[in-house]
Parts: sequence; structure tokens; C-alpha cells
Amino acid sequence: MMNALIATRANKCLRSDVLAGLSLRRKRLPSKYFYDAVGSRLFDRITDLPEYYPTRTEIGIMHANAGAISERCGSRCLLIELGAGSATKVRILLDRLDRAAGYVPVDVSGEHLRAAAATLAADYPYLDIVPVVADFTTRFAVPERPSRRRVVYFPGSTIGNFDPPEADALLRRIAHLVGEGGGLLLGVDLRKDPEVLERAYNDAAGVTAAFNRNLLVRINRELGADFDVQAFRHVAYYNREESRIEMHLVSDSEQQATVGSTTFDFRAGESIHTENSYKYDVAELAVRAGACGLRLDDTWTDARGYFAVLHFTATPTA
Repeated sequence: MMNALIATRANKCLRSDVLAGLSLRRKRLPSKYFYDAVGSRLFDRITDLPEYYPTRTEIGIMHANAGAISERCGSRCLLIELGAGSATKVRILLDRLDRAAGYVPVDVSGEHLRAAAATLAADYPYLDIVPVVADFTTRFAVPERPSRRRVVYFPGSTIGNFDPPEADALLRRIAHLVGEGGGLLLGVDLRKDPEVLERAYNDAAGVTAAFNRNLLVRINRELGADFDVQAFRHVAYYNREESRIEMHLVSDSEQQATVGSTTFDFRAGESIHTENSYKYDVAELAVRAGACGLRLDDTWTDARGYFAVLHFTATPTA
């Protein structure tokens, strides 16, 4: 009964967000809806692509600095992972944390999350694992567990999917969630050669294109829409002024699509903006996070300076 209620609520949110986004002068869809079961599996494939450096670079940083990172998290911490997905990177932490009080993976894709949590539970039978199906951009309840400290783990530079005001609001919510003295372990993609960035989002195998189009597949399936999915092409490019990769679905021709009782017109060449991925400068991010109640303590990066893992502590002003 509870799962059905959650599913109904999620469907209403999807419908509302889709109708609102497609009604804008510049059409836009929230990137959080990429991650149904199919989208989550496609993203797992993306992370293994030769062009897509962020995942393997972040994992390399985590392996190289696992001891220091785990020490910074502290003993008996309650680890809360936002956008947990397949929960692969967190294993590096779980293998080194000192008597973790529990692990709370949070993800909007319930099916994918529960499968990942079940696999983890089999491999870490001593660990209290409590998956939470929720949209972490909104308020959600964290199970109470006796712990010395709460630490939010937010890898993958997912923070980059949020426009700056939204990212700042999320950082403030995280500071409040962990409480004074709590921690945030954050993975961020750094600014670099735009050619490297654009290759990462335009893979030769077309997996990112399938991932992008799957958003329309999901809307067709869950909302009874009639998008001609193949009539939209995947486009990703670096916006230098905004310091972000933008992903779009571009209409190949003049066409219409209906969602429920609402019909939307598309001009040839008109796009649906589906995702931003902001690239960061650590010093600038530290200033912004500080204004949100999070003090930067440690920075770990790779030799090329492509990616960084940062640890913040929530301050009394949070």
C-alpha cells in the first residue's frame, strides 16, 4: 500500500514537472527524471565508457586517499548517500570506515535502489542498511540511528546538475540535515579543456544519446504521451560563459507531441533542455559553501586536476 502511494505521488510530480517544463518558452525537463530503472542501467554503462572520465577518476581518488577520507568522516558515523544509484563508490568508504553506525542510500529510483541495497546487505551483513526512496531535492526523513556524527556522501559531481541558486539551497539543506559538526563528502568535476568535457558527453557508442532519449521513453510510458523518440537527437556542448555542459534533445522536424490532454508544438531545431553539468573551481565553491554553512576542510584530487573529492563540516551558522 505504501509503495503504491509513493508511486502515485511520484507520477503526479512527474506529470506536473513535465507539463510545466514543456510550457516554457525554452522547453526544459528536470534531469532527475532520467533515473528510472532503464535510465539507471544506461548511466551505469556510461560510467564505463572510455570517454567518460569522471567516475573512474573519482574512484581513483577515493582508493588513493581512502584512509584519510575515512578518518575525516570519523568513527561511528551514519553515512547518508544522496542519489545512491548502484551504490558502487560507497564500498570504498564502507571497507574503511571505523564501525559505521549505518548506511542510508537515498534515491528516486526505488527498484534500482532496493536491488543495490540488497546486494550491499549480502556483502556487508554487519552493517545496518536502510534504503530511502525519495527525491533528495525535497525534504525526506532520515532513519534515526545512534551515531557520533552524520555524514552526507554526495559523489559523482551530481551537485553540478543544479543551477547555482538550487545548488546553494541544496547545500543549506545538507548542512541542516547533518547538523553542527556533521560532514559532507562531495565529489565535484573541475574546469578543464572543453574538448575533454564534450567528448565525455558525446560518446562514440551512443550510450549517452540513448540515456537522454530515454527521458521521452519514460514520459510516453508513465504519462501516456506520444513523443516520436527517434525524431529527437541528442546534443551536448560546453557553455563557456556558464561553465557547464548542456544536454538537449533537439527536434529534427516540425512536429507535435501530446501529454495527457495537452499538445506541444516543436519547431525544427527546437530543443528540450534536459541537463546541465556545471564544472567547478574549488576556491570559488568553498566560498559559496561557506555562505551555506559548510566549511571546507580537505581537498583530494587526481594528478591531472580533473576531479576533486571535498570534505566540509557544518558550522554553527548552518
